[in-house]
Amino acid sequence: MRRVHTLSFVLAAIALLAVGVGGVAAADVGGVAAADVDDITASASPALESETPGTSATAVQSATAAACDTGDNTELIGCWNGTHYEDELAFDQDDGLTEAELEALTHLTMARVEHVRERPFRAAVPVETVTRSEFANGSMAGGGADETNESVAASQRWNDQVWEALFVVGEDATAAEEIDTVFGGSVSGFYSPAQDRIVLVVPEGEAVQIDPSTLAHELVHGMQDQYHDLTRPRYVGVTQDSDLAVDGIVEGEAVHIEERYAARCADNWTCIDAPSGGGGGGGGSATEYNFGILQTVLQPYAEGAFYAESLVESEGWSAVNETMTNPPGSTAEVIHERPAYETRAVEFEDTATDGWETYPNQGVDGAETAGEASMFVMFWYQSFEYGHAVLEPTQSRAANVRIHTQPDAQLRTRANYNYAHEATAGWAGDELYPYRNDDGDETRDGYVWVTEWQTPADAAAFRETYLTMLESHGDGSHVAGEVYEIDDGDFPGAYGVRRENTTVTVAHAPEPAGVLELRPGIDLDLPVTSDGADGDGVDNGSEFDGTDGETDATDERGSDSESGDGEAPPGDSEGSDTAEETPGFGVAAALVAVIATVVVFTRRRR
Repeated sequence: MRRVHTLSFVLAAIALLAVGVGGVAAADVGGVAAADVDDITASASPALESETPGTSATAVQSATAAACDTGDNTELIGCWNGTHYEDELAFDQDDGLTEAELEALTHLTMARVEHVRERPFRAAVPVETVTRSEFANGSMAGGGADETNESVAASQRWNDQVWEALFVVGEDATAAEEIDTVFGGSVSGFYSPAQDRIVLVVPEGEAVQIDPSTLAHELVHGMQDQYHDLTRPRYVGVTQDSDLAVDGIVEGEAVHIEERYAARCADNWTCIDAPSGGGGGGGGSATEYNFGILQTVLQPYAEGAFYAESLVESEGWSAVNETMTNPPGSTAEVIHERPAYETRAVEFEDTATDGWETYPNQGVDGAETAGEASMFVMFWYQSFEYGHAVLEPTQSRAANVRIHTQPDAQLRTRANYNYAHEATAGWAGDELYPYRNDDGDETRDGYVWVTEWQTPADAAAFRETYLTMLESHGDGSHVAGEVYEIDDGDFPGAYGVRRENTTVTVAHAPEPAGVLELRPGIDLDLPVTSDGADGDGVDNGSEFDGTDGETDATDERGSDSESGDGEAPPGDSEGSDTAEETPGFGVAAALVAVIATVVVFTRRRR
């Protein structure tokens, strides 16, 4: 079941709203083709020039206050159940909202969402409340009841390798636990397309409160559901990248409307104040969150809002309707605001030997697609969490963090972030295959990650940055043509990195010989020990006919690279706290409306 969640996080005393999308596998919803056409006719009302320059060429006229007196006419835009979008409320929510006040606030917000979105709701969107204990005892249950412990364990083991490959969840941690640091106990509400309602989760003994712009955001999901049916398979991606991409338009439209709603509240509408505490929900110290996961799931809301805005500015709301019918296929499309973004098929053949096996029942035939957004966060997170300058090796740790936290464009209602950098901007496709090896007394885990890039230069840029990341966790420089080893830390083991034209392949295993077992054709040598012998005494046995030529034969980074020694650049204090030196994550910073896709991180079982 797809469910749009509102989760609340507190950094210091500031609440964060988070929205996550749970989902259904395509196999669970049959008979609906991705090419189905939605009824996107909003109204037969006459058009006039838009009152908001630069948002669309024409706008649909909202009803006058007098016309709104007609009652429950659902064809009118800008009024709901007799409430006009320019009306005012005679109460605040300092002492909480009564049931009648919540209903009145909902009706006014629906009328205002209609006015901003220029189309009517087709039906009421009920807003109900449950206690946190009631929610914990029932709402999140379901799904997987028919799964065996073995299949759940396999899914978790597979997902652990995905997040380890992204250098976000270390070897000694589990993805499920790290995800729980972000989402556990923090759900403050959700819109359920299956039940056509918004549910607010209220802690026991606390009054009902909600940020008006948050309510507007959730009501947009209700409107989307009425016009597009969010339970359709096309609104759940089958990979991490496609799931985040779909949210780029689903959540992007909601954030864009929320932005315009907040602007009206600031300029010419009378709106009740947001709760001083952020509207309830769970909480926790910022130090408890895995910011690699957090910033990954933020991407649809940060970039999606600008993507939706660009569609409205260029072609009006009809372009948003069309994109909802055919959602983006990759985060790259959303990041670069290019609906026709070209991808390339990834060529992969399982050639592993010596007992290594993929997980054919996980992901898509055993593979996950990370995508551009996750790859960018991978490199950025090394600066934020570990203090390594990876994206820009010659700059300070703080400067590397600011690449993400100080974007050119800003949002009104929440912190916004940048996800574009030349190290990942040429993404064309990727398939990440976790492997397991239970042959023998010791179980081993590894992965093969095949990435495709638009040009050889794009592939080289990714490889260069990836090697910088490896070196920042290791003790020495990468040697061209050899497997690289990291002895300790969160990501120990052996890494083989090979570029051939526009393809970069990464193979990881606990030890160097395992890399060559996972990918016999990677055409890399085992590392040489101090006595001049191969580290594991194993012949490569490569069958690779690689044409990487000068790029890998000489290793454009050179053997004396200074870019990834793991030390903070001169002038950057190693002992400083990132929360103090990094804009966007200090104790006084407001990370507002964090949005998330929960199903991505429990990962798909097909």
